[in-house]
Amino acid sequence: MKPGIHPAYGPVVFRDRAANYAFLTRSTMSSDKTIEWDDGNTYPVVDVEVSHVSHPFYTGTARVLDTAGRVERFERRYGRRGAN
Repeated sequence: MKPGIHPAYGPVVFRDRAANYAFLTRSTMSSDKTIEWDDGNTYPVVDVEVSHVSHPFYTGTARVLDTAGRVERFERRYGRRGAN
């Protein structure tokens, strides 16, 4: 790799504010905010809105949409409009 053209790759803490969960990983992202981690070291912290802890797909709370039932319900409610 050419020196000086790649971003710094190092440890970063990602914090999910909705679920009050944080995890330490390596990334090229950076932040001015820092956090003291469990190992006593200070790392940059990046706040995220969704992680695997709060996303409905991973938590098992995702809902399957019944599109056919929605169409039928709409047609019952407002009547079927078509070529008469």
